[in-house]
Amino acid sequence: MKDRPLSGKLVVLTGAGGIIGRVAAERFVRGGARLVMVDRCERALGAARDALQEDKAAAFAMPCDLTDPIQVAELAASVEARHGPVDALFNNVAGKSKNIFAPFEHFPLDEWNEVMATNLTTAMLCCQHFGSLMAARGRGTIVNTLSIYGIVAPDQRIYEGAEYEGRAINSPAVYSAAKAGLWGLTKYLATYWGSKGVRVNAVTPGGVFSGQNETFVGRYSARVPMGRMAKAEEIADAMLFLASDGASYINGQNIVVDGGLTAW
Repeated sequence: MKDRPLSGKLVVLTGAGGIIGRVAAERFVRGGARLVMVDRCERALGAARDALQEDKAAAFAMPCDLTDPIQVAELAASVEARHGPVDALFNNVAGKSKNIFAPFEHFPLDEWNEVMATNLTTAMLCCQHFGSLMAARGRGTIVNTLSIYGIVAPDQRIYEGAEYEGRAINSPAVYSAAKAGLWGLTKYLATYWGSKGVRVNAVTPGGVFSGQNETFVGRYSARVPMGRMAKAEEIADAMLFLASDGASYINGQNIVVDGGLTAW
């Protein structure tokens, strides 16, 4: 792959203020992209842009609530008007609700809908607006961020005593359902727009270390053939590859970056 595989490309990255998003932003700018960074949280978005080590002038922060169809339509129009045609869209939003770790038997319906909207509907809306413009021009690429728990069920045993930032954690059913749905959308759009020059693929991260307690890290790592959790940089590199010309004949595929966990 070239040293600057995204040179001259305009890239839209949603979820830019998140764990993977911050690292991906750095990778994309370093790869030569002009980058539109999108996130609902203006504070996280600003911090992510300020943290860029490469040319900050190539990165533009645009806050947006991607669950709002009106805001998404305005975002797409604004990006095109200010920066020109979008070459690559990364649907990288992930979000939790207040009671995200509630047991399935008592999971609130309103929060189920909230999590589905954040993790699945945002991607649909962005694909509708940005993807349609790509299809009309006859070129473009879309990369959706999934989860291993959208393709396999979580092992609930590894969550006994697991904590993140002092809070007990698990892997809720709604997250699995949303990410499985996003994989379905990925395949659908890959065939729907493939003849129009738009490639649609996915990256599935394994568990990324971000401060989980030793109990969880040990149990999770024992389930991985490589014996450790992922680094955000390893996920971002796969994302960058799928947007590059080196992936020009890759369409409708899912690159699973999980150290072999799903190969057992």
